[in-house]
Amino acid sequence: MDATLQLIARSMHPARGHAWHGGPTPVGAVRGVPAALARWRPRPGRHTVWELALHSAYWMYAVRRRMLGTAVPPFPRKPANWPAMPVPANEAAWARDRALLSDEHRLLHEAIEEFPAALLRKPSGRKHWTWGDLLIGIALHDAYHAGQIQLIKRLWGSR
Repeated sequence: MDATLQLIARSMHPARGHAWHGGPTPVGAVRGVPAALARWRPRPGRHTVWELALHSAYWMYAVRRRMLGTAVPPFPRKPANWPAMPVPANEAAWARDRALLSDEHRLLHEAIEEFPAALLRKPSGRKHWTWGDLLIGIALHDAYHAGQIQLIKRLWGSR
């Protein structure tokens, strides 16, 4: 694999589960989180861990779909960008949505491993962003939302 793609893949899927900053990926951030915490809203109008996990899963899916350029089944949750928590928002539903996040994370990582490095500086078809911009962007998006999840977990513990 190309060195740049290797770096991107490693930053999104670190070998020991934690990124260079010591924090987890979104998949790692939700590991062990019970449904009660996942659906807890720190304040009205703020996102829950569950919503952040689904939002992250959607954008991993969206980037992978663009990379593959082939017919990819639609994202299984609606609305796509900020899917609603299911009703009931119980442990079984949370386990399914954690699995969805994990699957999308794995599938994106696999797509990055197979992506042609020669395209990294080429337009992605998304405004004026290159493929490299898009891949770095999803890595940053993941880190941002993993940090939010970690913060909500801390707030839950101090409520």
